[in-house]
Amino acid sequence: MAHRLHVLLLSIAAAGASLATMTARAQDQGDAVGGSSRAPQVVEPEVERREVKPVKVPSENFEIGVFVGTIGIEDFGSSLVGGSRIAYHFTEDLFAEFTVGRATAGTTSYEDLSGAAQLLTDDERNFTYYDISAGWNVLPGEVFFGRTHAMPTAVYVTLGVGNTRFAGDDHFTVPIGAGLRVVVTNWLALHIDARDHMFKSDLLGTSKLTQNLQFTLGATAFF
Repeated sequence: MAHRLHVLLLSIAAAGASLATMTARAQDQGDAVGGSSRAPQVVEPEVERREVKPVKVPSENFEIGVFVGTIGIEDFGSSLVGGSRIAYHFTEDLFAEFTVGRATAGTTSYEDLSGAAQLLTDDERNFTYYDISAGWNVLPGEVFFGRTHAMPTAVYVTLGVGNTRFAGDDHFTVPIGAGLRVVVTNWLALHIDARDHMFKSDLLGTSKLTQNLQFTLGATAFF
């Protein structure tokens, strides 16, 4: 009986010594890699920091500017058109806009073929309009120049009412259009715009709804 007890005590002592040796080895390995028993970090991450300039979004509500382009006056060909616009932005998506434009109509095919016949005087060929429209920024976004510079953009649509003075008469007009606005700085924006000024006219003998398509480039300032 004493012999069995002696063997049991020796076995317990050997197991304890083996466990202590394994613990000491693990502690030595942890101290060798940085003073911690946790696993060493083999790969050090290297993240390259890029300097990004924040997007400059105008905080002003009013926008005023000028535009120039071409307008196709139905039955009278295409002419140079110029004008100005002023807008008020209620929110980031909704705005109201007042525009004024002026062009000089050309000649009809009948006038060109007949030679001497003139349907309108020089003053009556003045095509002047003014209208007020509601606008909606449908697709706001950004355009990037290089890796660090971005400009806010917006694709917008407009619908309004107004008046067109042409051929000595005033015509109730419905302008509908779409455009692209690019904010170059925190106060300057560039516009690419397309509009159709629709009104009824009986100038050539029959009453019809005329389509007067306009394409312009413009610049506006926020204040």
